[in-house]
Amino acid sequence: MSAESKYKMSRERYDSLVEELHYLETVREKEVSELIKEARSFGDLSENSEYDEAKTEQGKLYSKIAEMKVLIENAEIIEKSEMDTDVVNLSSSVKLLDVDENEEIEYKIVGSQEANPMEGRISDESPIGRAILGHRVGDTVTVEAPAGEMRFTVLAVSNG
Repeated sequence: MSAESKYKMSRERYDSLVEELHYLETVREKEVSELIKEARSFGDLSENSEYDEAKTEQGKLYSKIAEMKVLIENAEIIEKSEMDTDVVNLSSSVKLLDVDENEEIEYKIVGSQEANPMEGRISDESPIGRAILGHRVGDTVTVEAPAGEMRFTVLAVSNG
């Protein structure tokens, strides 16, 4: 992960990351320290599985904190006011027609850190997300996907 990488995200996602980081650095770090202190009290550390588990948990916690700091430091917050209202942008809700399947689908375009395809939230870096960015209602786009070429027509865009 290069230091110059920017992570596009909504203000809501950024705020939730900052809040979670604060929790991890304060509450959770104290909890893990207590686990280590308690495990030390059990005696010989060389055969103390509770101590090993607590130290592993501490390592995971510090790794998560470091990862979150990188995300926050390199966040690029996309404000809704910066967008054209009828163009597909980050944080747009879009209704598409899968031309080949004659099926309507809806997605919300989000940054890669917020993507969850099972909830209809696709990344602006995914094949479909990348293909429809900048398009308007009525545009038909071709997407090169692992499953082959797919065509979608933009039926509706909501940036509200």
